Amino acid sequence: MKLNEIKDNEGATHSRKRVGRGIGSGSGKTGGRGVKGQKARSGVAINGFEGGQMPIYRRLPKRGFNNIFASDYVVVSVERLQKAVDAQKLDPKATVDAAALKAAGVIRRVKDGVRILADGELKAKLTIEVAGASKAAVEKIEKAGGSIKLLAAAAAE
Repeated sequence: MKLNEIKDNEGATHSRKRVGRGIGSGSGKTGGRGVKGQKARSGVAINGFEGGQMPIYRRLPKRGFNNIFASDYVVVSVERLQKAVDAQKLDPKATVDAAALKAAGVIRRVKDGVRILADGELKAKLTIEVAGASKAAVEKIEKAGGSIKLLAAAAAE
C-alpha cells in the first residue's frame, strides 16, 4: 500500500446537500425548513423554549447543592505507584509525596492533595506521605514492607 492509494471506504463520505436551489432539486423552495414560523427564519436559538408553557427545567424541583468547601483529591492507585517504580520514574528509597508523584508524571496537578486507593498490587517497599489513603491501600503498603504517613489526618486533629 502506498500513500497515494489510500482512500475512504465506499459510502464513508457524503456530498454536501445544496439546499434551496430550485424545486426540481427536491430540497428547494423552503429548503427543508417547513413553512413560515420562527424556525423557518434565520438566527433561531430556542433550546428549552416550550412555546410559552413553563419549560421542564423550571417545572422540575432543584436538587442537591455544590459544596464549595469539599476537598478535591487526586486519586492514585497502588498499581499506578508500582508501575511508576517499575518504569524507574519513582525512586523506592526516597519519600513518595505529591511533589515526587508530579515530577514522575504520575499525576498532573496536586489540587488539595493526593489520595491512595487500593486497586492493583504493590511489591515495592515505599515510604509515602500523602493527604489520604483508603484502609485497604494502607494495608497493602504495609504488607509490602512500606510505611505511609497521612497528612490530612494530622491536619484534622
